[in-house]
Amino acid sequence: MFIAEHLNDYRLDIMCRVLRVTPSGFRSWRRRLLSTRKVEDGHLKLLIENIYDENKGRYGAPRIQAELAAQGRRHSVRRIARLMRALGLYGKTRRQFVKTTDSKHALPVAPNVLERNFTPETSNSVWADDITCIPTKEGWLYLAVTMALFARTMIGWSMSHTMTAELPLSAFNMAVSRRIPPAGVIFHSDRGSQYASHAFQDALKQNEMLCSMSRKGGCWDNAVVESFFDTLKRELVDGCVYRSHEEARQAIFEYVEVYYNRKRRHSSLGYLTPWEAECQATAA
Repeated sequence: MFIAEHLNDYRLDIMCRVLRVTPSGFRSWRRRLLSTRKVEDGHLKLLIENIYDENKGRYGAPRIQAELAAQGRRHSVRRIARLMRALGLYGKTRRQFVKTTDSKHALPVAPNVLERNFTPETSNSVWADDITCIPTKEGWLYLAVTMALFARTMIGWSMSHTMTAELPLSAFNMAVSRRIPPAGVIFHSDRGSQYASHAFQDALKQNEMLCSMSRKGGCWDNAVVESFFDTLKRELVDGCVYRSHEEARQAIFEYVEVYYNRKRRHSSLGYLTPWEAECQATAA
């Protein structure tokens, strides 16, 4: 091992003489080592391909490393990235999409209580909400989601061809029915008219929640949900042409409920899934 690591530093014959090995013996050992590494790389390539395909091409080297580690296989990110390049496999890259916030209204807005504290200590203390749009051949499909920030879990969602206050309210009501939140939960959103509406504000009051809204022009004040939308569109929507609203609905439902919450590993959670992070918090 010493000789192999210092071939560029010292002459082979001198190192072999000092360490009492023959040059031919070293070369034979090195050929066997390279052959073993090649076999291991071939096996690892198969594992990488399986994980990549199971996640529909969404994973890059860090998440594949985390998935392998969960299976008890420890490999460096550099090695996985090298083998992915050899296989022609690449994680999906980021793109920019349409912003949907309508803050030009005369309704009252709330102060920013959250103040970009995106790492609450308990699972049911901070929720965040936002709306985005998905292109289909039948026109835009609007998606509203409610996220529990603790484990980045999607606890409510709703879709519609119109962007009224009923859209996020439906997602919010799903989250309430699933979590039965205690009084005092911080609910953060942007300043959109849907969230500032009387109907939505009444729902927050009925559930004794503390309303928090992003500052004007504060594009990072709701960064976690914005990041989810970026991930959804990069991993699911980009490159797809949905023929109808219903086709898009089914794809989004499968992504959110089956894949994102239960299977997708998050770097912000130490590469746990939201479901695993919630389970660990409950056990603790």
